[in-house]
Formats: sequence, C-alpha cells, structure tokens
Amino acid sequence: MTKRTFLQVLSSAIAGSFFGRLSTLQARERLTNWSGNITYSTDHISEASNIDEIRSHLRSEQKLKVLGTRHCFNSIADSRYNLLSLKPMQEMSLDSASRTVTAGPGVTYGQLGPYIDAKGFALHNLASLPHISVAGACSTATHGSGEENGNLASAVSGLELITAAGDLVKLSRESNPTEFQAAAVGLGALGVITRVTLKVQPTYQVRQYVYQDLPLRQMQDHFEEIQASGYSVSLFTDWRAKKISELWIKSRVGEARAFSAPQELFGAKLAHRNLHPIAGLSAENCTEQMGVAGPWYDRLPHFRMGFRPSAGKELQTEYLLPRRHAVEAILAVERLQDQVSPHLLISEIRTIAADDLWMSTAYKRPSVAIHFTWKPDWPAVRNLLPVIERELSPFHPRPHWGKLFTMAPAELRSRYEKLDDFLKLATKYDPKGKFRNDFLNKNLFA
Repeated sequence: MTKRTFLQVLSSAIAGSFFGRLSTLQARERLTNWSGNITYSTDHISEASNIDEIRSHLRSEQKLKVLGTRHCFNSIADSRYNLLSLKPMQEMSLDSASRTVTAGPGVTYGQLGPYIDAKGFALHNLASLPHISVAGACSTATHGSGEENGNLASAVSGLELITAAGDLVKLSRESNPTEFQAAAVGLGALGVITRVTLKVQPTYQVRQYVYQDLPLRQMQDHFEEIQASGYSVSLFTDWRAKKISELWIKSRVGEARAFSAPQELFGAKLAHRNLHPIAGLSAENCTEQMGVAGPWYDRLPHFRMGFRPSAGKELQTEYLLPRRHAVEAILAVERLQDQVSPHLLISEIRTIAADDLWMSTAYKRPSVAIHFTWKPDWPAVRNLLPVIERELSPFHPRPHWGKLFTMAPAELRSRYEKLDDFLKLATKYDPKGKFRNDFLNKNLFA
C-alpha cells in the first residue's frame, strides 16, 4: 500500500464511511473471490452489523446481494449494483437443552467448531475447509462426505431472514416445514439471512488415515466397501495410470465399526507421512493424518484453519449424481483422462446422503460427488466442461451451485422437481427481484 493510498483510506475511516458505504482499498482495487477467477461487477460495497442496518440498506437499494466469504467460483453471489457484507454479525449461542446452535451470517465453520466443541458438542459433517461461512455454505448445499451424512444444510433446523420488504421471517422444520424446505438451500434468492440454527450432537474425536495407489479396478469392484470403511471417505485421483492416488479415511474414535487401519487396503498402501491431496504440495496446510486422534472440527476438513487451503490459484467444478451410478460415472470420467488430466490439479470423489431440501443437490437421492480442482486456465476448462457434462448426462448430474459448469439452464432446471414451488416462494418474498442477479435470472428465473 502506498503512502498516498494509506492516507486516503485513513481519511475515509475518520470521516465515518469506512464501515458504512465501504470505499476501501479492497473495493477500489476490484474485489475478487477467494481464488481470483471472479472479479465482482461492482465496487459499491456496504456493511451491516445488525438487522436495522440491513433494513436501511434494503430500503435504499433496488438491487442487493449479500457478500459472504467469497468461496464461490461462479457469479452466484455477484451483483452489478450493490454488495452487502454481514461479516460483523458473528454472534453464536448454544442451546444445550435442544441440542442446537445459532450462528450469525458472518460466522465461519472455523469459528463455530471450537466454540461448540468447548461446550461438549459437535456438528455431523464439515466441508473440506473451515474458512467458509455457515450461512453461505448451507445456502449452496455445500457438503462433506459420508454414506450416512447429509450435506451441511441438512443440519439446519431453523433460520431467520429479512425479505425484500424488510420483514423478518422465522422458519423452522417444526413450525413451517414447507417454506423451511425451500429456504434452507435458498441460493440467495429469498432474502438476507440473519441467523442459522443447526442441530448438534455430543462431541467426538476423529482419526484420519491416508492410503496411496488404490488400483482403479479395486475401486470398481469394492466401491461400497471402501465407502463403508470410515465415517467420511474421500478418493483423490488425477485420472492417470488406472489408480486412485490417495484414499482418505476419517474414522470416529470409539465407534463399534472404527477403522482398524491395516497396512494394505484393497491393494492400496497405508501412508506413513502426512500428504497433500495434490502430489508435490506440502501437507503443512492439511489436517493431521496417520491416525492421530483429534477433535472433529480439526479432522473432518482436509485443510486447516489459518492456512490457505488447497492450491490457491485454481478453478473448481463438481457434479452430484445418484449414488447407484457412482462406479459407472467414475469410469465415464476416467475414459476422458487424456482430455481432463492435462488441465487438472486433482479430482475428489465423495458420497453424500439424501435430504428433503428442495434445491439441494442431494434432494431425494443418495449421491456421489465428482469434484475437479482445475489449473487456473478458464478457456481450457470452459471447453472441457461440456464434454464432461455430456459424458455424465445419462446419470442426470446436478452441478454444485457455487462452482463452474456450462449446463444449459433448461437442463439444470429439469433436475429440480420442486423448482416451480421454490420460484413461487422467491416471488412471494421478493416480488420485484431485489435479490436476483444475472446468475439467478439465467439459471432459475428465465
């Protein structure tokens, strides 16, 4: 930062606008998402720390999108008009009697995990990294893994949001289940989330083991057994050499079926040092492996809080398909290895339990997720995605809402049987489209 820029920022703060209509260095330099592949379409960024301030912004703006932790790789959270940050709203409260925790929209999983663990509780599942916000992750049906574990939104038992008219709506699975099932994965289309309530359970510890070089044929013949070997299981591959390069197994300590960690598992060898999913990268930013027990919040993610996760400069794509087609779908992608591998950093394969949330990628179907972490070459990836989507089309894939895809809007909409009902509710809460943006208009409202 230059001296001149510093003085400009300082004078802005003194004038009282630093936390209001953010005219910050970050905004002037054009705000980007976490990986840098998306530059937001406006530098008109505001901040709110309570409900009254949110309502004030809603009254003054015709169009508005909430800015979260910026981990989406597409434009689902973009706006050409106004962005609103709710980062200051980081309150957390645990109700041990009802076994729930309520978090403000600025709370990340990295904050929530230690907070509830210290009080003797835990969540059922976590994503690969703890840096993301609870509200944003649930709104896009972000997931962890486990054959009996639903995505992160499946832990939601209630939420509060402010509609375009400024009304505070409180929804719960018990009191208004229909609207709740629509809003738990709301894609930012219904309103501004102010609180999310999650179900919790008694705390637990996890051991994490990594195996190397699982033969593809063994994966094909023993997929279900492999998935059943741990509480959370991830398969990493670059699609080369007919193998799964790394198999990550996370096992709950004290469970009757706790993983015994043999030296060899279906031809894969137990690793005796910490590994990064991407070959050649340091495991420093990865969570502890080799069976060292640790709290759930520090083992279920792949990456540690306080470190830049994954590779940094990258692109991400993910498709969720019916689990019954898992092996067929994996082999379909493997046949594309000559086209996929040169542009890939790593792929991850995980399973997710079905749920009843209308816009969830796992709605009414146990799912398998095939994830791609790409090198940062969007022209090459953009040309590849239609090829992959065409190969997976017989299995009716649903792309992750926050990642890159090229699926035609009509095809995407056909994947969601409750879409019309969702759009009716969105129109009820937001009749003039205050919360809609180009992404939502193209993919949902067209």
